[in-house]
Amino acid sequence: MAAIVLNESNFEEEVLKSDVPVLVDFWASWCGPCKMLSPVVEEISEDADGFKVGKVNVDDEMDLASQFGISSIPCLIVFKNGEEAARSVGVIPKDQILALIGG
Repeated sequence: MAAIVLNESNFEEEVLKSDVPVLVDFWASWCGPCKMLSPVVEEISEDADGFKVGKVNVDDEMDLASQFGISSIPCLIVFKNGEEAARSVGVIPKDQILALIGG
């Protein structure tokens, strides 16, 4: 399943009220490291089993970025039961991302 484009209108339903863990990628189109991480996140979303993946463009969704204290991107946050369970800033390999989700 492709990553879900998240915004203020669907974030609560797709992430905070989700019955499965959600990996959220906070990114921007001008961000070089984001461009490096994006294909990895997309690959994880295609193989997602028991969790889902969403993406937040911080330029389009400044309020969401502010709400979750995003000061550096790319920033990956794993939400479980509506709460932040894990966070990683910067480019990390696929196995570390999967460990965040499963951890």
